[in-house]
Amino acid sequence: MMHFSLRLAFCLPFAALAACEDMTTPADPAAAADAAAQKRCIRAVETHTGVAGGVVNTTIPIVEINQHIIDLPATPSWTCYTDAAGIPKELIKTRL
Repeated sequence: MMHFSLRLAFCLPFAALAACEDMTTPADPAAAADAAAQKRCIRAVETHTGVAGGVVNTTIPIVEINQHIIDLPATPSWTCYTDAAGIPKELIKTRL
């Protein structure tokens, strides 16, 4: 049987990593703002549809600024338009 302190030593690094969810946020302020806008769009689409598990689509080229395509499991994609501050302003069901 593993000693309690040894078990704690094994689990502590994983707990620390879980607490630092956004460790991969870019140092570039524009990239960080874009990542925050993407997260807001995911939350907006999930709230609007009631379907969890949204992810940003990285395969469809985006030609406009402040536009993000959000994929949901087993449902059509959504296009999210944000203002300059990254706040979602318009959601449109994408038909490809």
